[in-house]
Amino acid sequence: MNTRAWIVFLDESGVSLLPQIRRTYSPRGRTPLLRHRLNWKRASMAGALGYHATDPDRGARLCFHLKPGSYDTAGLIEVLEQMKVFYRGERVILVWDGLSAHWSRAMRAWVAEQDWLTLERLPAYAPELNPVELLWSSLKKRELANLAGDHLADVADATQQGIHRINTNPRLPWSFLAHTGLTIHPAHPPNLRKGQ
Repeated sequence: MNTRAWIVFLDESGVSLLPQIRRTYSPRGRTPLLRHRLNWKRASMAGALGYHATDPDRGARLCFHLKPGSYDTAGLIEVLEQMKVFYRGERVILVWDGLSAHWSRAMRAWVAEQDWLTLERLPAYAPELNPVELLWSSLKKRELANLAGDHLADVADATQQGIHRINTNPRLPWSFLAHTGLTIHPAHPPNLRKGQ
């Protein structure tokens, strides 16, 4: 494994015009009502949280993509093209789950032509190992909680606000990784100091 690469976790999630119902406060005796149009329009989000394998001072990096509908192989290749620009050609080890679009023949053929990208697969049924799952949870508990938008643009705006909140708090992406129990940076041997 190339230790000078970015370790990037990628995951997709969906949002719709149906509100994410969460607990809230209201005056005693007044049950809060959430009025919305019964609308099933959906959008899909792809988030990629990157951590540098040898230099934690470079910080965590978040790449985000939102589109109407759902992702297929072609849509995910578009996300990876955006990631390539985002990481400016630096080496990336991409860690994601076993979704069929992640491992399709077309995806594997596209990845084979990319010298900057290596794929690694998360164990089956282990979403708790992907820090992006915690990013989705954070968005859905804050910005998207009880949001009854009229248009997908309302959901997109709220999502962008959440991504901005997470990007401006450098500790939050690291807390997502810490919550998984995974570490990126190998411990230095006791006889070597950093920088030797």
